[in-house]
Amino acid sequence: MAKTITSSSTAEYFAKNLQQVGFSSPLKAVLTTLKEAVDNSLDACEEAGILPEITVEVRKTGAGSSKSADLIEIIVEDNGPGIDPDDLPKVFGEYLASSKFGRGQCTRGQQGIGISAAVTWAQLTNASGVLVTSKTSRMRKAIQATIDVDIKQNKGSIKSKDSIDWEKPHGLRVEFRIDGRIQLNGDGGLLTYLEGTTLVNPHLTIKYKLAENDWVNIERVSDTVPDVPSATLPHPHTMKLGEFITHAGLYGKVEFGKFLKTGFSRVSDLTLKDLVKNGLPKALLMQPTNKLNEEQLKTAFQVIGKTELQSPSTRSVLTVGEESMAKSILRLGDVDFFSVVTRKPRIADFKPVVVEVALARFLNRGAETDSIQLLRFANRVPLQFDKSACAITNAVESVNWRSYGLQQSKDSLPLGPYVFAISVVSPFIKFKNASKETIDASDELVEEIRRALMQAGQKLSRHIRRENKEADLERKIAHIEQFGPILVDGLVRISGAKPARKAKAEEGLKKLLGRDARAAEKELSEADVKLQALKERQEKAGLFFTASSRGLVAADEASGDETDIEDQEVSDESESPRGTNKTTTAKVIETKGVEVKSGTGKAATTAKAIDKTTTTTAKAATTTTTAKAAATTTTTAKAVRK
Repeated sequence: MAKTITSSSTAEYFAKNLQQVGFSSPLKAVLTTLKEAVDNSLDACEEAGILPEITVEVRKTGAGSSKSADLIEIIVEDNGPGIDPDDLPKVFGEYLASSKFGRGQCTRGQQGIGISAAVTWAQLTNASGVLVTSKTSRMRKAIQATIDVDIKQNKGSIKSKDSIDWEKPHGLRVEFRIDGRIQLNGDGGLLTYLEGTTLVNPHLTIKYKLAENDWVNIERVSDTVPDVPSATLPHPHTMKLGEFITHAGLYGKVEFGKFLKTGFSRVSDLTLKDLVKNGLPKALLMQPTNKLNEEQLKTAFQVIGKTELQSPSTRSVLTVGEESMAKSILRLGDVDFFSVVTRKPRIADFKPVVVEVALARFLNRGAETDSIQLLRFANRVPLQFDKSACAITNAVESVNWRSYGLQQSKDSLPLGPYVFAISVVSPFIKFKNASKETIDASDELVEEIRRALMQAGQKLSRHIRRENKEADLERKIAHIEQFGPILVDGLVRISGAKPARKAKAEEGLKKLLGRDARAAEKELSEADVKLQALKERQEKAGLFFTASSRGLVAADEASGDETDIEDQEVSDESESPRGTNKTTTAKVIETKGVEVKSGTGKAATTAKAIDKTTTTTAKAATTTTTAKAAATTTTTAKAVRK
């Protein structure tokens, strides 16, 4: 007897396989739900040209429906354009329904799966979908509706709907009640996700309350809404044969030659001539696309594959920017060094891509023996899981960080109290799974990330070497301070010198060491006057931002000081990375809130460092070589002999 073949809807498939889209555990369920809601809010605000203001609250409200979970309430509210009431069922209750699907644009979500999967999880674990409050600028009152997913039909279903007064002129509020567990820190932590989101979205103002913690409010540091790049067409070399045939089927009666020019990027009349030279029948270009059979399309595809084409346009990528990234770092805590690099747009795997890197050393975050904290981003979305298989992780581990002054075991993350933030931006990011947790590690992409990391590492290397030199000099001077008086006493006893001669020798030793208290106070006073003048100039220029650091050291690089790693082979195996032997001017500033902008140079790298002590200014008169230290001892001995 023949078996009956049944089919299922898209919603039914994902309802049975929610682990594929990030709902594999109670911990992941909470983070994924929050992430999808926040990502949608950011995308909506940016497309409408609105500076986003988002409020997040996550709290435990009781016991979950299973033993391993709690009942968690997740609320996300924004000031975005809102959603038209007629579109609410599609947005929240229908899989693969998205205004961004297939647009080839640098947006956070393009699959139309995430928020519908969150609604499904709420239904499965709490027998209720999502409570949505929406108001557009054209609406006098807001719409409040409870939406479920009709799993059999893959459609959204409105269970209740009311008109309510809402003080917002426009916006959206979503409320989920789901089975889950709250984790704040580490990989997969809610706080880690929100800090990452804050870092790569400097235009975001966010207020959040997680579990029993107090409300936290983080203000934006940029008043510019990112320009969402226009969608880009696919490049012929990025497609497989089946994709090419399906794409051609969308153009109907259009001539095949016109289809190639209008359906793909970087295909021109000159390109068509090259295709004919490489074996494509000229008559085929004149035929309607829908009249070509699979064999003809296969022939065309093979000819295109062996024809050299222009690289895809890089205008479709959206970056955070070095200055904005630098300001965002200071929102996360006290740092004593950071370096930010934004690479020029590149082509990797025939796809336009931009890599941005920020290295920061935070105070009171981690230890020298701990692995660095790695923050990964794809189109400004933090990636929280499956770190080991990601292209970003592979790139970080492949760099020889020992040559830049950090401890590192072979093929592993470096050690130290650092945060490494790496952002990959592209309209065609290839993920390893539907939950978009990790980026596929292609050789070209890994190499591009490596180059960005090494550019940032050069700044780090110079800073660490300066610190080591200062520490070494301080140790040498400390030894002289310790043993110099002993030497004076010994010489006094041997020579029988008078007390006046001893006092004169000790005074000479202090002056030569630059440790005279009165001189130090005078230099600090002069530094304060210069600092105040600098503050006034910066405030007038609009270059002021707040940092709770005690001192700020800015590396003012001369033009072209940073080695360009864009189009040359780079080796990181030596103890002196390229570009680290150039002269750097350092300014030491005693301040609690001053912005110092470093010169960008050829590689356009922003670097900042914060000194732990402001008394460094008092060491301006300090001897800087061992030879001078030896001269100090000699002079002292001569004074005693007199």
